[in-house]
Formats: sequence, structure tokens, C-alpha cells
Amino acid sequence: MKSPCFLVDESSLEKNALILDAVQKRTGCRILLALKAYALWKTFPLLRRYLHGVCASGLNEARLGREEFGKEVHTFSPGFTREEFPQIMKFSDTVIFNSISQWQQFKGSADKTGRKVRFGLRVNPEKSVAGEKFGIYDPSMPGSRLGIRLHELKGRPLDRISGLHFHALCEQNADALEKVLDAFDRKFSPFLRHMEWVNFGGGHHITRKDYDIDRLCRLIEKFKIKYPNIKKVYLEPGEAVVLNAGIFVASVVDIIPGKRGTAILNCSVEAHFPDILLTRNEPAPYIPDIVGAEKKRTKNNPYGYLLGGTSCAAGDVFGEYYFSGPLEIGQNLAFLDAAHYSMVKTNTFNGVGLPAIMVMDRNGSLRRIKKFGYEDFKSRLS
Repeated sequence: MKSPCFLVDESSLEKNALILDAVQKRTGCRILLALKAYALWKTFPLLRRYLHGVCASGLNEARLGREEFGKEVHTFSPGFTREEFPQIMKFSDTVIFNSISQWQQFKGSADKTGRKVRFGLRVNPEKSVAGEKFGIYDPSMPGSRLGIRLHELKGRPLDRISGLHFHALCEQNADALEKVLDAFDRKFSPFLRHMEWVNFGGGHHITRKDYDIDRLCRLIEKFKIKYPNIKKVYLEPGEAVVLNAGIFVASVVDIIPGKRGTAILNCSVEAHFPDILLTRNEPAPYIPDIVGAEKKRTKNNPYGYLLGGTSCAAGDVFGEYYFSGPLEIGQNLAFLDAAHYSMVKTNTFNGVGLPAIMVMDRNGSLRRIKKFGYEDFKSRLS
């Protein structure tokens, strides 16, 4: 295996998909893959056996979902453009608006297409729970641009709106959903009684070992009993679909001696793991685990290294890790749980190459499905 590369394990993907499918069968809900987190379409044939479709964040994701997943496509954007909206309608089954003004601007488009496209509104329940971990990713933070607040909806006729959507979680358990769902229910109940579907958004860590699946199912079932008019309840996790299903392999290219050793890797935080930089000052910063390493010195792992990237950015640093023995040039390191919000965020800052993408099938065989080179870097710039 030549590094740097991402490696996705299909057996782990299917394990997650089976857990999600069990929730669907138990509650009648429909689970969509959030393409913003994971869009490795070569693995879609496996996932579409279990999931009902995808949720997209714009035109490119909507088209990818239509062409490669082939089931339901739900598209939400904070701001659709006039130039792209006809194509959005072409590739989507459900379009969700972020504001009343966007709804008013585009609702006439339903008359200009032969496809039956449902329209929905994203609302903001104004219940902040994601900020407990990542304030930067909290859609319900004060002043958030995401979602329509209750006072903006009051007194407005919601003609042709068939569903409401909210998204307020980030890597959280069912107890956080219960808090948000309670606020959503209390505030928007008069509108919910006229809807056909509801979307509980993403951020549900359903496939995590300690996730309370029973509680999630009770919440969905209770909601459906209260609102018998709502025929479909959707969830759109991204991370939960690929949780612990992929790794990132990098190699040590240099060791810089000192009181605290520094190891330079053939990858880059800024180019390959931007979430490390984005969450560095958050209450629970994202610091990926490495096979065989600890984040604190222990008796079994006494050798500490500051792991740095290969770009010229001074802050291109993964963090400090401790190993059982000295690192060596050429040694591979495997970062765990690297399938979500990784491949979709890579870039070529500083001319750093994009990592290859590999898949391990259910028989344990490896295949490289994508290799990048100079032309990929060059073609993005002009």
C-alpha cells in the first residue's frame, strides 16, 4: 500500500448500513446518506441496498446522487441561484429552502418541470446542543444563518410546502435529539399538523457503540403517533454511515531530533485534515487516533513526537503522539476513522498531492480506485 492514501473497508460499511437499516425496519423511517460527509460513489452499490437515498448540498451533489445512487435525492442549500435552480429541480425529488424569500423566489418553478418535486422548509428550533462539542458546527447558535425561526413563519401561507426539516446535531446521541425534537415540536406543532413528511437532519451517531438506538426509535415512533398526517420521517446522517469504516495511511519522511522529537509526514493537515485546524480551539477538538499510538505518555508508549505535515504552513501540525518505540523514516502510520469529512475536504494547497483512494472488499482484497497526479493539481487552477 503506497502512502498517502485513504482506505475504506466495505465490510465495516455494510456493518453500519445494517444497523441503520434495522432502525428503518423498526420505525418505518427513511435514512439518507449525507453526501457532504461521504461521497465515495464507487461504494454506492453497497449502500443503496440499505439506504433510501442521499441528501445533497447543491447542484453537484444532487447530480451525483441522481446518477450514481439512483434513489431519493433531497437537496438543501442556504442559497440557490437562478442559474442552477432548473438543474436542481432536474436532479432532485425534494428541494428544501432555507428562507421564506428563497421559497417565494423559486416556488413557481414547480410549474416549469414535468417532474413531481416536493418542496420543504428548513426551520431553526433554536435549541443549541452541538455547541457542547463543536461551536463552529452548531446550526442553532445565536445569529445562525441556517433555518427559518418561528416568528418568521407565523401568519404565512405555506402553499406547496409539504414538509419541514431541521438539523441541529453534531456527532451526538439520542438524548441530544430528544432535546431538539421537543423544541421543534413545541414551536412548530401548528405547522406540523399540515405536513406530509419531516426530516430530523443529521449529526446522529447511530452506529457508535454507546448510541441509544432504543431511545431513537421511541422518539420516532412517538412523533409518528402524535402526527398521523406525517407519512415519512427522514434522517440524514453522514458520519454514522461510515463511522470507523476507513483509515488514512501516511509515512514518516523525516525525523527532527530535539527535546521533543518531530516527525514529518508525507501528508498535510491543511490539505488533508482541515477539521483538525477548524476545531483546534473547540471544547472537543478533532485529534484523530493512530494505530498503536497514545495522545499521552504512558509506560508502554514513552516515545513522544510532534507529527507535522509537509506543507510550509507553520501550523501544519497533527499534534503530539506517543509510541512504543522510536519512529523510523519510511514507517507507515494509520490514522483511524478517516472516511468521513476527509476525502470530501482534501485540497492541493502548497502543491501537496491528493491521497490515493483504496477499497478493501468483503473478501479482504485491496483495490485502488483513484490515483491523483500533477494534472489534477494543474487543472484546478486554469
